[in-house]
Amino acid sequence: MTSETQARSGAGALRLALIVLGVALLAAAPFFFYPIFLMKILCFALFAAAFNLLLGYTGLLSFGHAAFFGGAAYVTAYSVKEWGLSPELGVLLGALAAAGLGLAIGALAIRRQGIYFAMITLALSQMVFFVCLQAPFTGGEDGLQGVPRGYLFGIIDLSQPLAMYFFVLGTFLLALFAIHRIVHSPFGTILRSIRENEQRAISLGYSVGAYKLSAFVMSAALAGVAGGLKAIVFQFATLTDVTWQMSGEVILMTLLGGIGTMLGPVVGAGLVVAIQNSLATSAFPVTVITGVIFMVCVLLFRRGLVGELLASRFGRRLGAGGA
Repeated sequence: MTSETQARSGAGALRLALIVLGVALLAAAPFFFYPIFLMKILCFALFAAAFNLLLGYTGLLSFGHAAFFGGAAYVTAYSVKEWGLSPELGVLLGALAAAGLGLAIGALAIRRQGIYFAMITLALSQMVFFVCLQAPFTGGEDGLQGVPRGYLFGIIDLSQPLAMYFFVLGTFLLALFAIHRIVHSPFGTILRSIRENEQRAISLGYSVGAYKLSAFVMSAALAGVAGGLKAIVFQFATLTDVTWQMSGEVILMTLLGGIGTMLGPVVGAGLVVAIQNSLATSAFPVTVITGVIFMVCVLLFRRGLVGELLASRFGRRLGAGGA
């Protein structure tokens, strides 16, 4: 066995050990920390990972991802509360609604690039916000409240915090695995080529518009899963979920952790949610603290926290097997 093969094998074993350790820690976490707090982190971590699929791997900066997150939250909450759907079907319906909305918004937005793309997504997202504000079935400024958690597959009572936590954790891990498979597939390779040099990808004969739209819809659907889970966890859906501030928050989480990395958005979401939770009763504005942290990260950690770790000697060793 050559030294290069040994290095690849060792890096692969190390990555597997870290993954197993991470899953074990997540499984043990609700026995030591407040489950609702942990579920909030998982929901926003999935939201940030979905956004990173678009920004980090396709190079498209969307200012309107709150439309998919919040829109799916409303659809899930309404279908579970008014139609009596089970929680898993409610989340699935929310994800499908987010995918449909992503298809409509993406078909318009991908016609432009750069800041024009970002502004179109912001404008269309604001239209979704005003629909949620005015539509009678959304509850207006009061939102949809008293959403029942119900029974998972008609068997597991999700009103129990631990049962709800493991439902959220299982969905989060499945979604993260799906993102990993997308990113490391031939489709993901083409997305990265579009991010690096779109004109070259066009010259090679790829239908760049179709790939962009596909990535946009996938990102929207996964963001919808996160929004649907949040509606079930907190048992309500409000206008906060569809505001432009929510879109800015997920951008902050992704940049803080490191774009173009699998764990970066998860770490960024965990930090932001933890800061918000710890300062919730403080008189000091939370936005000021997060703004300062973001500036420090931009100045000192240009790749984000996880990005800098992967660029270090340990990260290069970890990636020796070809991450």
